[in-house]
Amino acid sequence: MIISKNPYNDKEIEKFQEFTKDQVDDALAKANSVFYSWKNTSFAERTKLMKAAAEELKSNKQEYAMDITLEMGKPIKQSISEIEKCAWVCEYYAENAESQLADEVIETDAASSYVSYEPLGVVLAVMPWNFPFWQVFRFAAPALMAGNIGVLKHASNVMKSANNIQKVFENAGFPKGCFQNLIIGSKKVEDVIRDERIKAVTLTGSKPAGSAVASVAGEKIKKSVLELGGSNALVVFENANLEEAVKTCVTARFQNTGQSCIAGKRLLLQKNIEQDFMKMFIEQVKALKSGDPVNEDTFIGVLARKDLAEDLEDQVNRSVEKGAKILLGGKRDKAYYEPTIVGNVDKDMAVFKEETFGPVVSVTIFEDEKQAVDLVNSSSFGLGVSIFTEDFEFAKKLVPQFEDGSVFINELVKSDPRLPFGGTKESGYGRELSGHGIKEFVNTKTVYFNKY
Repeated sequence: MIISKNPYNDKEIEKFQEFTKDQVDDALAKANSVFYSWKNTSFAERTKLMKAAAEELKSNKQEYAMDITLEMGKPIKQSISEIEKCAWVCEYYAENAESQLADEVIETDAASSYVSYEPLGVVLAVMPWNFPFWQVFRFAAPALMAGNIGVLKHASNVMKSANNIQKVFENAGFPKGCFQNLIIGSKKVEDVIRDERIKAVTLTGSKPAGSAVASVAGEKIKKSVLELGGSNALVVFENANLEEAVKTCVTARFQNTGQSCIAGKRLLLQKNIEQDFMKMFIEQVKALKSGDPVNEDTFIGVLARKDLAEDLEDQVNRSVEKGAKILLGGKRDKAYYEPTIVGNVDKDMAVFKEETFGPVVSVTIFEDEKQAVDLVNSSSFGLGVSIFTEDFEFAKKLVPQFEDGSVFINELVKSDPRLPFGGTKESGYGRELSGHGIKEFVNTKTVYFNKY
């Protein structure tokens, strides 16, 4: 039995009977069967259905958002924004998939030669709880538009949201079996990956989960895409607009109660702006309203589970033992961890070198750009980095020095359907979104005609 609980009050929301082996087999059989008809549908038909999915999301965003909030504690306004973003990615691929997957004519010595992009089949998505709709839709929208079929193994604490996602596609008119939620625990994932009907797998989650999934997929020679953890740096240089940088850094770290792989977790400040920046930063963090996530004025809710708050508390305590100083916050109450700023942090401390998945930001001071780049790149993660400067030529020279998958200037790292998203190092491999992402799960086929 899989149980969904409200992390704010610990009340049970719903129970879900886990699929039996036969039920999993039936679901995969249905997915495999519908693929052979779905892959031959026109882009016009897929576009119509994907736009209908976007309308379903927008028309029922309050209902879907409330289930997100109740299941994992995201403040309701942010849950609504998540649903709206899912509608956007559906609309984006509805409008762009056909051109992104058009045959690419290449001039060779052949009479005709080109590259075509054809669907692989049934793709398994293993997804986390922190953005329970968005993480799924940024996979599902391009995968379905490419002619693939999706099956989902979602995090156990957001199973109602997982069922809701299947409902979105079914209500939009997609053929039954085009997208299915598998109500299973983590122990059954390996068998699903090994099933010959699964042609590829994508995972968003932790490094251990990614390693386990990639290992099985690699053994079976199946394509995998991994979007893993992150410890993004927010690098503020002396030539930055400090007031704007402070506002962006607060949002970058504390939205979704800090539970985001792309959150700015490490704040790096150039030495001579430390005092001015920190005065404004502490004031704005203090002003963030904590409370019941269903209240519209709540910005900081609870963490998705009590043990996650305990892990965060442990990371802060271990850092303090090594000389870090708590400048604000640092207290936990069950699944709630108050917004916390930890200063005097060096790169050997837990809050710097580990991923902190909650409302904690570490502060490290640097002297010059070389030291800043070294601090950013010293992380084992490589998802993204934000730098703040009003000198764009200076920024352009720095961009190639960072090892991350993305560099944002005067902006928080964020995913956008129009841009590729993914990381390097322990943050994973492959790309989601844009024309790059839709081609991750296709057969890039070379076609060559010769005349005798």
